[in-house]
Amino acid sequence: MEWLVNLFFEHSALQAVVILSLITAVGLGLGKIHVLGVSLGVTFVFFIGILAGHLGFSIDPQMLIYAESFGLVLFVYALGLQVGPGFFSSFQRGGYRLNMLGLGVILLGTIMAVAISKTTSIALPDMVGILCGATTNTPALGAAQQTLKQLGEPTSGAALSCALTYPLGVVGVILAIIVVRKLFVRPCDLCNHEQDDPNHTYIATFQIHNPAVFNKSVQEIAHLSKQKFVISRLWRDGMVSIPTSDKIVKENDRILVITTDKDVPNLTVLFGEQENRDWNKEDIDWNAIDSQLVSKHIIISRAEINGKSLGSLRLRNNYGINISRVLRSGVQLLATPGLVLQLGDRLTVVGEKAAIQNVEKVLGNMVQTLKDPNLASIFIGIVVGLIVGAIPIAIPGISSPVKLGLAGGPIIVGILIGSYGPRLHLLTYTTRSANLMLRGIGLSLYLACLGLDAGAHFFETVMRPEGALWIGIGFLITFVPVVIMAIVSMRIFHLDFGNTCGMLCGSMANPMALNYANDITDNDNPSVSYATVYPLGMFIRVIIAQLILMLFL
Repeated sequence: MEWLVNLFFEHSALQAVVILSLITAVGLGLGKIHVLGVSLGVTFVFFIGILAGHLGFSIDPQMLIYAESFGLVLFVYALGLQVGPGFFSSFQRGGYRLNMLGLGVILLGTIMAVAISKTTSIALPDMVGILCGATTNTPALGAAQQTLKQLGEPTSGAALSCALTYPLGVVGVILAIIVVRKLFVRPCDLCNHEQDDPNHTYIATFQIHNPAVFNKSVQEIAHLSKQKFVISRLWRDGMVSIPTSDKIVKENDRILVITTDKDVPNLTVLFGEQENRDWNKEDIDWNAIDSQLVSKHIIISRAEINGKSLGSLRLRNNYGINISRVLRSGVQLLATPGLVLQLGDRLTVVGEKAAIQNVEKVLGNMVQTLKDPNLASIFIGIVVGLIVGAIPIAIPGISSPVKLGLAGGPIIVGILIGSYGPRLHLLTYTTRSANLMLRGIGLSLYLACLGLDAGAHFFETVMRPEGALWIGIGFLITFVPVVIMAIVSMRIFHLDFGNTCGMLCGSMANPMALNYANDITDNDNPSVSYATVYPLGMFIRVIIAQLILMLFL
């Protein structure tokens, strides 16, 4: 049995793999358990790592550093790739307001952490760990640890304080939402206030009654209007057709238009009359509307199409079809000529069956080819991210230059590649399942190493007076900013309760609280707001953890 003991306790590459795999497997299994509707998910790996460290398990220190660093890099880079396509568009219209409120949550918590550190005996590295745990943000802890290493400071205190405050960081946001709902929510706050989402498509039919557009081509009408729209079908004398840009519109024509919800009133004035039929239901059988045309979803799988604008393909004029909508990462986009296409985009194509088959050959529609992730581009992006993270950035007033490090560099490069890669014809597409796999492996590896490193002194720290102090301060940093910004959001900016909850959960990077918010609201506003705020919030927290140490340590 000596070989079995050596397998778990004798430091070697094999032993490191066994211990980390075991911690991850047990943590992920227990993380699925729900207590009062809340589960910790992958975060439970962190606590199993702490337990393993407390029980005396350890791995070679160099292996620990390598696995922890690689896991962090893999996680933040995959996260950047995922949020990149919607990162910059999230600042438009309602997203700008949500992101500013999310930044308010982040800044309040940061100011509280720095102020408490200056007025108490808590060391700043420990306080940064408390802040990371209170905001349930392990990538920020990774960035802080990298900065502490650059400054020659120990990192164990930050990991310990983060571990102590993390559980109440998860629960604290949920408790804050409960308090806000009980004490501050009015009936009007529960109303569904629609956001001005420029990507949200709306389908409507109009009858041409405005003499100003009689006998004009579709192209001429488009130039008359500032609103963006796509005419998918045109009915005339019982016949349906796909209108090209040269198609002449006549009085009493019926047209099916894809636009945005906010532009419908202006288009009603432009065309003359909107019909009452609701075309935005999910159960509409588009192929049953008329027997002459077919509606089909085509996925872009040909690499040559990646990065090209929709208008440059001239599909409507060459094949007599129309593209009404583009689905990208679960978001419906209006199929305007200037829209830059990406691998994996799903296009809704309307036309005759033979024409659609020809378009399939142009776009690919080979789903199987997209299931194999482009691993070369992923590792090249990681290398570029590490190079960016190693660049010293001089900031006035700071003696040492700031480096984005293992967490900051890859997430910035991931966001930029995810957003602008297709415009440069870079093949960066990964399926959602592949991205989730990369993120899951990276985060699990990082949390297992982090917990294992902190576990040796975790429980003795809990029993000391400063342990209870850390937990209490962490709860305040979680609870107070959330309640204050919830009141500001609903009273000053007049956001509804659902959007407010999503903004709070996104700024605190707390998916467990988001699940609770979705359960207590009857719409998907919390999820939409969470997705809008999360990218910027994650990026700012990773950077601000480093800046605090650089400025105040």
